[in-house]
Amino acid sequence: MTFAANRYDRMTYRRCGHSGLLLPAVSLGGWQAIGSYRDDSAAKAIFTTAFDAGITHFDFANNYGKPSGASEEVFGRIVADFPREELVISSKAGYRMWPGPYGEWGSRKYLIESCEQSLKRLQVDHLDIFYSHRPDPNTPLDETIGALDQLVRQGKALYAGISNYTDPAFTRAVELTKQRAWAPLTIHQPRYHLFERDVEHTVLPTAGREGVGVIIFSPLAQGILTDRYLDGIPAGSRAATDPGNGGIGRDAVKPEVIARVRKLSEVAKRRGQTMAQMALAWVLKDPRVTSVLIGASSPEQVLQNVACLGNLSFSGHELDEIDRICAG
Repeated sequence: MTFAANRYDRMTYRRCGHSGLLLPAVSLGGWQAIGSYRDDSAAKAIFTTAFDAGITHFDFANNYGKPSGASEEVFGRIVADFPREELVISSKAGYRMWPGPYGEWGSRKYLIESCEQSLKRLQVDHLDIFYSHRPDPNTPLDETIGALDQLVRQGKALYAGISNYTDPAFTRAVELTKQRAWAPLTIHQPRYHLFERDVEHTVLPTAGREGVGVIIFSPLAQGILTDRYLDGIPAGSRAATDPGNGGIGRDAVKPEVIARVRKLSEVAKRRGQTMAQMALAWVLKDPRVTSVLIGASSPEQVLQNVACLGNLSFSGHELDEIDRICAG
C-alpha cells in the first residue's frame, strides 16, 4: 500500500508538553466514527485519507464501538497496511467493559487487563499512549497512576496519560509521578469546546505549569458546532441515530443552542471558514493545546477539518464577539 509522499508537509506538529513526542495538530479518534458505525472498507478509506493528510495519531478506548471494543477491532484489521513506526496509537480504560467487580474504573487489575485486551484487539505489541480514562473515587490514586507506570516499564505503553481528570486530582497525579519516580504523565485528554470551557480553570493551568500535553476530545461538541444541525436533525446524524456510549441524542439539539451556532457560523464565514473549522481553530489557538481529536464519517470530512489549520489566528474583536455569542 502506498501513501502520499508529501503527507508530512501538509500537517502541523506540536510538542506534547515537555516530552519528546510530537502530535499532529489534528488527530483522528474512533469513538463514534468506526466500530459498527462504518464497515471496514469505509473505515480504511477514512484512516488512509487521514494518514495521507499527515494525521499520524489515532485514538481509541476499550469501550469504543458497538459492541464495546469494536472500534479497536476494526483498526486492528487494517493497521498492518500502515507503517507502524510512523503511527501514534492510543487507548484508554476506565468505563465498564465486562461484568463483575473488576470490569471498570481504575484498579491495577482493571487497567492491566484492559491494556492486554486492547493490544489483542488492535493487533499491536505496544500502545504509544495508554490512559486512565476517568478518575476512580474508590481506588487510591497512587494505585491507578502506578498501574500506568507499570505498563510503561513493561513496554506495553510508551507514554502514560489521563483523561477527564480535573484539579486537584490532576495536580496530585502529577505530583505522584515525581515523588515515586514513575513514568511522567505525558498527556491529558479533556473535553473542551466553545460551549464548555471548564478546563480553562481545571486543566489547562496545571498542564501549562507542569509541562503536560493536552489533546482535546469533542472540540465540535459531537457535531453541534458544525453546520449540520442548522436546519434541523438530518437523517444519519448522531442525534438522529442516538448511537449511545456517550453519544448525543435529539435532546442535545436545542433551539437556543442552534441559534447561537447560527451566529457563530456567520463569524466563521467572515473568516473564510466553516463553522467546524472555526471551532477547531478556536481550541487550537491556545499554545497549551497539543492536538484536537476529530471523528469523521467520510474521507471528505477529514480533509475539511484539517483545513482549519489554514487560519488559526483570531483578532481581539473576533474573540470578543465569539464570547458574547457563546454566553447567550
